[in-house]
Amino acid sequence: MKIEYVSGSNVVSLLPRRNDMHFPALKTVEAYWDGLRNGRPVPARSEIDPRGMQSALEYAFILERIALGVARFRLAGMHLTDLMGMEVRGMPLTAMFVPESRAKISEALEAVFETPQITVITLKAERGIGRGAMDAQLLLCPLKSDLGDVNRVLGCIQSKGEIGRQPRRFEVVEVQSRPLLSDNPTEQSFATTPAGTPVPAGFAEAKKAYDDHTAKGTDKKTDHPQASIPQRPKGKPVLRLIKAEE
Repeated sequence: MKIEYVSGSNVVSLLPRRNDMHFPALKTVEAYWDGLRNGRPVPARSEIDPRGMQSALEYAFILERIALGVARFRLAGMHLTDLMGMEVRGMPLTAMFVPESRAKISEALEAVFETPQITVITLKAERGIGRGAMDAQLLLCPLKSDLGDVNRVLGCIQSKGEIGRQPRRFEVVEVQSRPLLSDNPTEQSFATTPAGTPVPAGFAEAKKAYDDHTAKGTDKKTDHPQASIPQRPKGKPVLRLIKAEE
């Protein structure tokens, strides 16, 4: 497999040069997504403008993560409708795959969201009466939501061969991925909240400090978080009823 190095950038394309003419839509979508990054690991969903990848729109789609390893179509081009013989919006991505390959797709999806990473999956359609040979490739590029977490995907699927009878479902042949963050945690940049809680480069909401008030009130002499917390009165609790005269 040839790895293409893009001139003037240290971004490495996952798409082999020989597949450019077979699946040009994937190259277009990947280049558009990469342009949106502007030095960041992951662009935002709100930045997507269909005009930027107009030649590949019929093959493009946007997924929304709804559960562990599960994402549904929010938007989808006409090529996906042609492959399935129906509108795919609202359907899970795994609906386009044979049962034996759905676990692999779920695993790849989860890695795209969690790592995050960009993934290209080589596919082969199942065959049968009225369903001839068909090859395809699937591209998955992560996107951030307005809240900053990675739970969207800009994707593309393009096939080569006659669609024939619908629906056409696929099996996974090969998965290629590229993590978008450094493998070395010390090289990653982290912002922090006022309480000192790390925010990993905008990919997840910061976890709340265990007790912000406790942290601020820590006794510097003892460094004991309980030192500044008022102690509960000892002894038998007393309830006093005060009756006001009308």
